[in-house]
Amino acid sequence: MPAVTADTLTLPRLPLLPEAATAWRPVARIITAQRHLEGEGFAVRRPFPGVDLSLADPFLLLDHMGAVEYAPGEAMGTPWHPHRGFETVTYIIDGAFQHHDTTGGGGLIADGDTQWMTAGSGLQHIEQPTPELVAAGGLFHGVQLWVNLPREQKWVPPRYQDINRSDVKLLSSADGSSLVRVIAGSLAGHEGPGITYTPITYLHATVAPGARLDLPWPTGFNALVYVLSGRGTVGTSGTSLDEGQLATFGPRGEALTLRAADSQPLASANGWEILVLGGLPIKEPIARYGPFVMNTRNEIVQAFEDFQAGRMGVVPADKIPHRSTRDENL
Repeated sequence: MPAVTADTLTLPRLPLLPEAATAWRPVARIITAQRHLEGEGFAVRRPFPGVDLSLADPFLLLDHMGAVEYAPGEAMGTPWHPHRGFETVTYIIDGAFQHHDTTGGGGLIADGDTQWMTAGSGLQHIEQPTPELVAAGGLFHGVQLWVNLPREQKWVPPRYQDINRSDVKLLSSADGSSLVRVIAGSLAGHEGPGITYTPITYLHATVAPGARLDLPWPTGFNALVYVLSGRGTVGTSGTSLDEGQLATFGPRGEALTLRAADSQPLASANGWEILVLGGLPIKEPIARYGPFVMNTRNEIVQAFEDFQAGRMGVVPADKIPHRSTRDENL
């Protein structure tokens, strides 16, 4: 890990931020992810929800899958299931996943690719490991982020974005030591490829051991940092942040400062691996039940009725698994 690497000395660099003249955001809270089982029984680490969702708005959920070395026959996915009212963003760092949905979207996402699915008014989809991964086993590591949609956009037609690893905007830190991948949104004027309804910024950074990473940050956005692997500190307070932990930052300030520990675990020899997330809070009521996220309870009831009536798409006959991919390869 990670799948997408580059020579940082050849990349555009982030601006050098003056220490004394910059309004650094303070760390507000540290949250340790809880373990859950999802889909057909695969384990995830989930830092939110589980806390006040206003800390994460416009984000609804973050699931960290792996890193795990699957034995043959162990890799699992999800069955067909519906969504309405939000977007799912699946980023595969190592390994591969197959996705299909009832609008015809989908395909293979692997080794640094991102699948951005806008459920909007409603659809069904399925996510499965590849037959090769199930049969032979291997390394798998990824994350899925749920992004809320504002009230007026919860009924947009579903759409699918396939963001190839080669499309991601690559930047280096001001000193050239660390790599920043911009998947969506803007950082210091550099745009990521993801097209969003809700204004957000979504980054994956590898911070070199002992290095500092300073990021200019939109004043209206919230700010979250989640550790995929390794250890470091966040904020001018030097608050420790280790694998599986999430830091939330206060609303005031124009920049984030982060620093990787001098010594990293063997799995993070290249540096501290972190996700940096931020977005413009929607600040609307949330009614949430299972795969549906709307504004009122009546809209949730309607979502179940529409799903049961077949108004969220029809699963193609050639995509209905008679047995799970896992069973077919045992």
